[in-house]
Amino acid sequence: MTELRCRKSETLEGDNKEEEKQKESELEIKPPDVEEVSGSSAAAADGSQQKDEGEVKGGQHEQEESSRAQSCVKAKGLSASVFLQRLVRVFFGCLASIACGMLYAVYLSTYHDRKFWFSTRQELEREITFQGGSGVYYYYYKRLIAAPSFERGFYELVVDNRTVSGQTINAVERLSLYPELITSFIYRVTGSQDFVEPIYFYIGAVLGLQAVYVTALFVCSWVMSGTWVAGMLAVAWYVINRADTTKVDHAIPLRDNWALPYFSWQVTALTGFLRNKIGSSTEMFCYLTMSATTFTFLLVWEHSHYVLFIQGFCLFLLDSFDLVPPRKMADIHKVYLSSLFLAYMFQFQNTALLSSPLLSLLIGSVLARYFQQRMKVGPLVARVMKLFLHFYLVFTSGITYSYLVKKLIAANESDFILKFLEVKFGLNTTTDFVPNFLLCQESFQTPSQDLFLRLTQASVLPFYFLVLTVCLLSALQAIYRRLSGQPLCKTYSLENGGIGEHPEVVYHVFHTMLFGGLALLFDGYVGMKYLWTPYVCMFTAFGVCSPDLWMTVFKWLKLKSIHPVVLSLILSTAVPTIICFSLWREFSPRVLAELSELQEFYDTDTVELMSWIKSQAPVAAVFAGSPQLLGAVKLCSGSAVTSLPLYSDINLLKRTEDTYQVYAMRSAEDIYKLLTAQKTNYVIIEESICNELTLNKGCRIKDLLDISNGHIVYDKGEIYSFSKYGRFCHEIKMNYSPYTNYFTRVFWNRSYHVYKVNSVISFQY
Repeated sequence: MTELRCRKSETLEGDNKEEEKQKESELEIKPPDVEEVSGSSAAAADGSQQKDEGEVKGGQHEQEESSRAQSCVKAKGLSASVFLQRLVRVFFGCLASIACGMLYAVYLSTYHDRKFWFSTRQELEREITFQGGSGVYYYYYKRLIAAPSFERGFYELVVDNRTVSGQTINAVERLSLYPELITSFIYRVTGSQDFVEPIYFYIGAVLGLQAVYVTALFVCSWVMSGTWVAGMLAVAWYVINRADTTKVDHAIPLRDNWALPYFSWQVTALTGFLRNKIGSSTEMFCYLTMSATTFTFLLVWEHSHYVLFIQGFCLFLLDSFDLVPPRKMADIHKVYLSSLFLAYMFQFQNTALLSSPLLSLLIGSVLARYFQQRMKVGPLVARVMKLFLHFYLVFTSGITYSYLVKKLIAANESDFILKFLEVKFGLNTTTDFVPNFLLCQESFQTPSQDLFLRLTQASVLPFYFLVLTVCLLSALQAIYRRLSGQPLCKTYSLENGGIGEHPEVVYHVFHTMLFGGLALLFDGYVGMKYLWTPYVCMFTAFGVCSPDLWMTVFKWLKLKSIHPVVLSLILSTAVPTIICFSLWREFSPRVLAELSELQEFYDTDTVELMSWIKSQAPVAAVFAGSPQLLGAVKLCSGSAVTSLPLYSDINLLKRTEDTYQVYAMRSAEDIYKLLTAQKTNYVIIEESICNELTLNKGCRIKDLLDISNGHIVYDKGEIYSFSKYGRFCHEIKMNYSPYTNYFTRVFWNRSYHVYKVNSVISFQY
């Protein structure tokens, strides 16, 4: 623009000079009259005076031209230097984020090998390291690799009658096996079978995604604070609190470890998309990234739509308080709807997505917006009343839609979820085994005080509460101004000190508060703790490194002794530097010591059991046992099982209840009927469950079965189990009739007893 103005002034001045020359030539050509001779002296005097004035004006024009040219050159040099500085800053920030991700992946790989002695184990011993029932996912990956072609392997998973006894299931839909499908396809296409083992390729893919996860947290904190020092601090806190930020240490194939890296990039793209100061090309890039990661997140994890519902509710609050432009909210709704539609198609018309709370929220907000087109106008009291009416319309229409869809598609798990929530929040009690069994799982318990103690020792929790308090109060101020009809600041500068006026900051305030509240209720079943803690690290790192946060505090304090802008810039650099130094001094020896310590993980009894099953049991045999053990049996032997470690499927949970009856006080005939109904050939009894000793007596498997079967007697506040039959897992070891009539022991060690279910009953007395 400066060049154009300079050129325009030059052309105008040239035109003026040409006009003056033309006038002078006309005066010279025209002959003078007699009357004009008398005034020639006066005219000459006037001409000489005008000539002097013209020379003065010409000199002023030349000075202006030279100053404008100098300003053009300075503007060009300034813009070039600013662009170069930004380019260097972005280059080093990207380099630091990629380096952090790669170093973290190398650290996890080394730690995993040291913990399980992975490189020195045999194939069977390696597979047993997949704990918590997660081995069943790796089994399907092995099955896809062993198939003659990828198409054949995919068809066998879609029509799978070799996993659950007596059932043909779509394993891709029920277990969300798209990560295994994609990984096995890449393994085949790249020809990796020639130079890397399948198990190392699988583990490398998961650990690579963890590097992507860390990089996304780095970039998100960097985008919000404006400095990549915040990203490094976020990664440091994430690694130090690894026990509370990820499950990858002990159960690599879990769906969380595949899905959460995509969710972290989705949050990062959403953060950039919500920013006010963003270019059109950058906004389009964030929009496309958000669309791709949202769809992938829905595809690889069955609980992802619940997580996106919480995120959608945060955005709904931003839209209701008029903190984000309606155009951007419409674009985000398009992302959600298109991703839900594509996931519904790719997941074989998954009816759970049709009745998902996310889709109910979207439909409710669209209907409420249609009926309330002038919701965001009017005085404060009127807008607050309209806001309450808006909330009522959204949730009423959303709940109505969900209820109608569940009635139309006959969703049988809705009653089970409702009963579980009633028991969880103390609104009802039940003797049913399944709800009580889920509530007694460690993942459904409220987090212990050790979690907050660990976060405090790493210094993240105190700073988190400080940052959250400042951002929340500033956000409340911005919300009050918007409801009062006052516009937000369009030109954001450090002197304004209004960190709560940034839409991305307000979103993260709602995000961390909602996920934190859910983490206090559910420790880890759907990864609530693992969804909250990483963003605590990221959000806290952003806050302590953001000059806007410190400027907001100084503006409230009305600091005048020292210039607040200078002090905020100093603190935003000094505080994270001190924190990083203290973390390095205290925790770096511990982190490095984890790599040097050789840990021993070798389950001799489990290895012995799996070796016997592979060598002695028939290929077509069906095994019954606990879900976690059956996952290992399926992985190591490929035999069919009666149930799977999948707690979101009510049918599998019912089959698990029938299998667990071997630890109840039931007759041999009852147990035999339950097992033969599931076409069981072998039943595995675990000593750790049969003789379980815990402080929480009411949560033992045998206690839950006694409550469900009505074998509980209350006497003076004490609970006793009573039945005319002894506990089956104890009585069958006595090796007497009628137990020997139905079952024959074929294998035992210190931890496991395997009994064959007799196909022909022999009555021996």
